[in-house]
Amino acid sequence: MGHGRTGASCGGRRTETELISASQLLSEYERCGCTRIPPSTNRFEVMKPPRITRSIRLNFMGDWGQANFHRICSWLCQEVCDRAGPKTRIAILNTFSGGIDMPDAVFDGEVDLCLATPAGLMRSAMTGRGIFSARALADLRALAVLPQRDRMVFALDPKFGIRTFSDLRRERPPIAIATAPDDGISFIGYVAARYMEAHGIGADTLKSWGGRYVVDPRPEQALNRMEQGEVDGVLQEAIMTPWWQSMMRKRGAIALPAEPSALDTLHHTCGLGAVTIPAGFLPGHLEPLPALDFSDFVVIVRSDMSEDVAHLLTWCLVETREAIERQYRHIPAERSPLTYPLDPVQMSRVPIPLHSGASEYFKHAGIPH
Repeated sequence: MGHGRTGASCGGRRTETELISASQLLSEYERCGCTRIPPSTNRFEVMKPPRITRSIRLNFMGDWGQANFHRICSWLCQEVCDRAGPKTRIAILNTFSGGIDMPDAVFDGEVDLCLATPAGLMRSAMTGRGIFSARALADLRALAVLPQRDRMVFALDPKFGIRTFSDLRRERPPIAIATAPDDGISFIGYVAARYMEAHGIGADTLKSWGGRYVVDPRPEQALNRMEQGEVDGVLQEAIMTPWWQSMMRKRGAIALPAEPSALDTLHHTCGLGAVTIPAGFLPGHLEPLPALDFSDFVVIVRSDMSEDVAHLLTWCLVETREAIERQYRHIPAERSPLTYPLDPVQMSRVPIPLHSGASEYFKHAGIPH
């Protein structure tokens, strides 16, 4: 457990807000490493940067090592260390699954902070439903949400002549589908299995057709299998990535529209909503495509994290967001794995209760939450 949960006094933390001049505002943000004034500053009060005078130690859990969670953790690491004692140290650990092992590690005190996606699934953690049925993680708290528009989609080789789930159930082809494992750990695999079940094609049904699942933990692994012709279909998220674009172009794959009744079932079982992918977003698809929402990164801590540490982390997430946005602006916003510009109001709309230190930040910054 990191020393960020000691509950010690906040030292130099400032919770008051004050109005400052435009030149002072620019100076503050330049000092924080920002190149422009964030677009929301004309709507909310500007808080003085907090500081923790003591040195702290924290453990973050990112992703497998080369994806967005690690990048976000690295950003937070530097911003927090700039505003804490001189011997502050933050470690970033990897996940093996990108799933329940991450909030479990926070709940068990093994790490102090993790991220999780999709955000809607995390509501079940508080009540012990679905993938969290083994135990409720009611002691988890959120600091913020980082908006990220993502969808889960099933795409199939065009050689089968199948364009809808109705076609698929009628034809019953012996297909191999690349996805993530439904092992009680992977969030992707859990949602993917429920997605197929909601469309009337559970694992046993697929097996009865002579079909099978080929599983890997990461999206690019499944999409590469599909692109290389190792499998007949793929069921994955990360829809904005070049992996999807390349696979769809090379295979001429057909993305099947999600059925309304299935999306309604998934809303109740997984807490995930129905969305529409715009026409042309996926190569070869000239009509809007109904799909399952798989959006947003939730920043998660435990309720006993020190107030001043949670406050500082939340301040860094919102007030230094320019630093992370810069790392994605070379990608068009609609194709970015982190949806920019980050809106503080959207960041405050979390699926589980806010940590009291985060709530204090949003309150004093004048950000509705």
